[in-house]
Amino acid sequence: MDVNAAVAAAAAIAGVLTGVIAMLAFRWSERDQKRPTRTSLHTDPVLPPGVDTVLSVLRSSAVVLDEADAVVKASSAAYALGLVRGGKLSVEPMLQMARDTRRDGEIRQVELDLPRRGTGRGEALAVSARVAPLGSRLVLLLVEDLTEARRIEAVRRDFVANVSHELKTPVGALSLLSEAVMDASDDPEAVQRFAGRMQIEATRLTNLVQELIDLSRVQNDDPLEDAEPVRVDELVAEAMDRCRHQAGTKQITMASNVWAPEGPDQGGGGRRAGGTADLHVWGNRGQLAAALGNLVENAVNYSPARTRVGIAARRVNAPGGDMIELAVTDQGIGISDKDKERIFERFYRVDPARSRATGGTGLGLAIVKHVVASHGGEVTVWSAEGQGSTFTLRLPEAGAARDRAQQHPDLDDEAGPTDPPPYASLPAPEVLP
Repeated sequence: MDVNAAVAAAAAIAGVLTGVIAMLAFRWSERDQKRPTRTSLHTDPVLPPGVDTVLSVLRSSAVVLDEADAVVKASSAAYALGLVRGGKLSVEPMLQMARDTRRDGEIRQVELDLPRRGTGRGEALAVSARVAPLGSRLVLLLVEDLTEARRIEAVRRDFVANVSHELKTPVGALSLLSEAVMDASDDPEAVQRFAGRMQIEATRLTNLVQELIDLSRVQNDDPLEDAEPVRVDELVAEAMDRCRHQAGTKQITMASNVWAPEGPDQGGGGRRAGGTADLHVWGNRGQLAAALGNLVENAVNYSPARTRVGIAARRVNAPGGDMIELAVTDQGIGISDKDKERIFERFYRVDPARSRATGGTGLGLAIVKHVVASHGGEVTVWSAEGQGSTFTLRLPEAGAARDRAQQHPDLDDEAGPTDPPPYASLPAPEVLP
């Protein structure tokens, strides 16, 4: 009896001890969970009220550092630029700026060039970094990406320099030729020769000024304000008529699968082929005619004598509605891969000497690019050196274009896609009887 009582008492004491130990363990665990950890010291609650909201709406990349240079808060743009890696600020000059600002409270700003992540071409990001104290322990770093602004400024600077150079060349030539005319006033043949050269330079100057005006107009005007259905066959006929004299001089045959009016290059008599006579695009007739005319003129100017220039049109299906493709194919000198990346830049010439011989200004393809883009389309190029080139315009067909062409893509001076079009492997189309 005494043994049983002793056992019961021992069991009761053990149960009480177990309960006490369990309660102490629970309390200890609860207190341990509430204790701040190294990670919790660098989370949002340490930021002053409202700062998190303000940082989330800033366009600049934002990074907040604590007194140990650990990242408390960083925007997604900061990670995208590669400013933050492994919870640390990875740009040493910015980190040093943050330490100096934490020490003396001075606001600092500097412009830096950072290596671009994910590229092996050595390209750099131009950024502006500004560091300021945030409260008593934190430092705020704001980084603005200036790369695009620098690029635009460089394009503008090059454009002004190129315009000045291109205007200076014919103006200088006219000045020299006028002096030559004065010195040769007693030589009628020399006067006539110099006067002919003056006419050529005056024409080149006039063309340059006109193309500058055209480029400015297509960049600033909305072509859809005066948009209308435009017949593709009329655009093709106008482009061919524009270059008929140059083509005839070089014995270049111009052919098309679109209806063309009676003319010597067509062998007499207009025609229609393949149902292309009912194709229409929606846009500004003058700008579209200028764009197609520039392509045909380039094809004629850069083609050897006794070759062909072809213009083909067709309707293609697209997810947002049918598109009209206009392809201009030549058998000229072709374009190298490195030049294809830049041919749509203003004043860029594949062969500067040949361009000046043919009177080119280097603005024709830039005008084509802006016209097509403002009409909701695109321009592509396929070319092989020594085999020729094919430039293809893709424009929304009239009807579907009213909805599609209202959305203008951003314009820049980069080249368009270079995938070979379906016309690339075909010769310039023959004229059907």
